[in-house]
Amino acid sequence: MTAMETLRYGSEPSQFVELHGTPGGRGTAILLHGGWWRARHDLHQFDPMAENLAVAGWYVANVEYRRIDGDTGGWPQTLDDVLAAVAAVSPLASRPTVAIGHSAGGHLALLAGKRLGLSGVIALAPITDVPRAREEELGEGAAALFLTGDDPAASPLRQLPIGCPQVVVQGDADVRVPVGHSQDYVAAAVAAGDDVEYVELPGVDHFRLINPADKPWQPARAWLDRRFS
Repeated sequence: MTAMETLRYGSEPSQFVELHGTPGGRGTAILLHGGWWRARHDLHQFDPMAENLAVAGWYVANVEYRRIDGDTGGWPQTLDDVLAAVAAVSPLASRPTVAIGHSAGGHLALLAGKRLGLSGVIALAPITDVPRAREEELGEGAAALFLTGDDPAASPLRQLPIGCPQVVVQGDADVRVPVGHSQDYVAAAVAAGDDVEYVELPGVDHFRLINPADKPWQPARAWLDRRFS
């Protein structure tokens, strides 16, 4: 395992980042875990990814953030946490900073890319339209808890163009975030002028995308290596 240190960016229990590797190197990878913003899911979903990227020369910031279900998270607090975490990490301006997010973390990665002008975003089965997710009752009602109103700033689809290179990877067997959500987002992003690549993987479900030892992660890793070698 690579050395890990913990950085706090706020006083709430969930406001911390686990840092792997050495600042500089190939750049900074901001990891944002999924779980429909629910408190029962945490950053340890991305422990294998953090190790994998740190060994490859990336400075990795695995971010925890406030979530819903009693963790004082929701909109906009959860995105505020992500922005504060990136500021606390203070990535080197001379090296790329890439956000890598899965599901709800993909949602946060895309919005952070928009707000912070990141070098790139890897969105793995991202939630791109929160009101649509709420209407379709995805995530066992999580979207209704995360966003009670209809703020356009809460949905990447309604914040286009994001303004930085993106790759969206989606399995067509995903029942957590249906493939049509990513298809519609990518079409709209391209129409808005964004630099977006889309990879749709047959027979792949929601969770295989985040296993760095599994084939579904490889298109995202290849994009990262190609863009930021």
